[in-house]
Amino acid sequence: MANPKSLLFHLHRHWEVVEILVRASRELSSFSEEQILAAVGKANADSTPEERSGVLRTLSNADILQSLPRSSELQLNPLVLEFARGLTREHELGLSTVLQARVEAIRDTTRELNDGLESGNSDQLRAAAARLSELLRQISQQLDQDRHAILELAEQAKSADSSMPLARRYRRVLDAYDHYVEPMNQMMDTGASGTFYRYLESAEQSLDHATWQLNIQGALYSHRLQLLQVAYQAKELRRMGRMVAQQCADTLLPLREELRQHNSLSSSISHLLGEVRKKGLRRSFPMRKGKPALPVWRLERPRRVTVGDDVLNIMAEALHYRPQVQRFPEELGPEAGHIADWVDEQALRERLADSLPVPHLLEWLRQHYGELPDVILLRLYHELVRDPTWQCEQAHHTSSTDLQAVRVHHYPQSLASP
Repeated sequence: MANPKSLLFHLHRHWEVVEILVRASRELSSFSEEQILAAVGKANADSTPEERSGVLRTLSNADILQSLPRSSELQLNPLVLEFARGLTREHELGLSTVLQARVEAIRDTTRELNDGLESGNSDQLRAAAARLSELLRQISQQLDQDRHAILELAEQAKSADSSMPLARRYRRVLDAYDHYVEPMNQMMDTGASGTFYRYLESAEQSLDHATWQLNIQGALYSHRLQLLQVAYQAKELRRMGRMVAQQCADTLLPLREELRQHNSLSSSISHLLGEVRKKGLRRSFPMRKGKPALPVWRLERPRRVTVGDDVLNIMAEALHYRPQVQRFPEELGPEAGHIADWVDEQALRERLADSLPVPHLLEWLRQHYGELPDVILLRLYHELVRDPTWQCEQAHHTSSTDLQAVRVHHYPQSLASP
């Protein structure tokens, strides 16, 4: 087993050599001694053959290079290869099935977390939260690596030899779109068939509920903090998943569309040449206004639009919207009775006369007799407005007054001495 300090020290000393081998490992799974010595010479052009052989022995002794069983060839230590690929962004595109399996595991782990919360088993709750955190970290890492791998595929396809047939240049692009982007879009669909956002949303709700429950129970702060951090991971993963899926589709779809149009155009041209061969040039290109009419080539295809969670929630709320019915004061409770049963009208009129002029009658009633039921208050308002004892004038602007159960929109009435 390699000594970690020694391995890291020699990685630092011979990083240029390791980087060359990591880049070459995309096409070669193992290397001969001559290939490794050539890589050392490429990294250190001034080195002598003895120095290159010494670097080869050092890399082997540090376990950076490992011997293959039943072979004389060498390979990079898988741990070193994965570590270096992560630092240099030389990732291979992952499998969509691995991503789907990890997303499915979120559902099972969320169920374990809910079981631990219901049974009051704090150990099971913390263990489930730790597993959920690890799953979210792995999915985030895979999405980031796959994003860079797809960008690398697109760059290689664009920079390939232009004399190469288009289908051959874009073969890996098509494979990546069909076997990775399409399954990922299906998994991240916001509809009923999508599992990514549905399982993440369920995990977020369970984590938030668990945090709220632990707050009520007075659990340790470290336990609550662990659940909060995992919930933040889930929220960030939802945002990252949407961004990566969009970026991958935007990167590969134009290349796929270019190849599709090229194939369709080639097919249309072949079909047209066949028509010319059978019918002749005149019948294939009829004259229009004294000039031969060129054929029009058009191909329409369906489009699929995917909406985000926010739009989906708004649409669901609009679909199930039920307007709130505001009952008028006459409908509130039993019969309120007569005004005299609630207030001394004579005393009220004397108090109102002492307060003249009153710029807003309903507001004055609410301030001085706000404890009365809304029905009684509105009856008083209408009686006082029609009373000829004082001069009443209606304002030209509307106003809103909040009573006990209702809000009244009206034109304010002002009272003054006659």
